[in-house]
Amino acid sequence: MVVGADGSVSPEVVRLPTEDDLPSDDGEPMETWRHRLQMDLLIDALLPWAEARGDCFVGGNMFLYFSDEHLQNKDFRGPDVFVALGVSPRERKSWVVWQEGKAPDLVVELVSKTSRHVDKVEKKQVYQDQLRVAEYFWFDPWAPEDFAGFTLVDGRYQPIEAAGPGRIPSPLLGLTLGWWDGTFRWVETRWLRWWDADGNLLPTHTELAQADADAARANAEAEKAKAGAARADVEATERRLAEEARRAEAAEAELARLRAKLGEGGGD
Repeated sequence: MVVGADGSVSPEVVRLPTEDDLPSDDGEPMETWRHRLQMDLLIDALLPWAEARGDCFVGGNMFLYFSDEHLQNKDFRGPDVFVALGVSPRERKSWVVWQEGKAPDLVVELVSKTSRHVDKVEKKQVYQDQLRVAEYFWFDPWAPEDFAGFTLVDGRYQPIEAAGPGRIPSPLLGLTLGWWDGTFRWVETRWLRWWDADGNLLPTHTELAQADADAARANAEAEKAKAGAARADVEATERRLAEEARRAEAAEAELARLRAKLGEGGGD
C-alpha cells in the first residue's frame, strides 16, 4: 500500500517492466557460426514476406519475457527464430508478453549436441504449456535430418505430417519449411528455408537484389540487341539507297550517252 501526505492509504500500483527496462543482450553468441547463418537465413527470407503482410514481427536470438518467474531466473533466453502475427512490425529490443498482449505464434529452435535436451524437452514444454505457441519446429544445421514440426492441438503438441522428404508445412503461415542444398554467405551445405504455397523459394533481400540486377542486366542487353538490330536496319537501308543512287547515276549517264549518240547521228 501507499500512504499519502494526508495520511490516506491507497493500494500500491505494480508496474510491470517493459522492453526498455529489461535486459536485451546476454553477450553470448550462437552455438556455432553455422547456427548463426541458419538463423539469419530463416529471418532474412521471411522479412519481405512479413513486410508484404504488414501485421507481423519476425525476430530471433532475443529475450522472451513471459512471467515473473522468468524475471527472477534468466536461464531461458528465448527462441532462435519466431514469428508473431497480428502485431505492429516495429523494432523491438526483446519480446515482452505482457507488453505485447500475446506470445509468438511460431517458433524455430536450432538444436545442437549441447542444446538438444533443452530445445526438445524444456523449451518445448514452455512453448506448449506456458506460452501456447501454435507451431514449434526444431532443426539441427549440422545434422539436417534432425528436423521436426509440431502444432498445438487441445493444448498438446502433435507432430505435423511431412509434405515430402525434408518438407514440413506451417498451416499457420501458409508456408513450408524445407531442405535447400545451396550456398549462403560462402557456406555450401543443406540449409532450412521457407517455401510458399506454390512451391517457390522465399528469397532473401540479397537474392531479391541479385534478381533485380539480373533482370536489369538482361533488359539492358535486350535493349542493346534491339538497338543493334535497328542500327543494322539503318545501315542496310543506307547501303540500299546508296546502291539505288549509284544505279540512278549510271542510268542517267547511259541516257546522256545515248542522247549524245543520237545527236551525233542527226547531224549527219
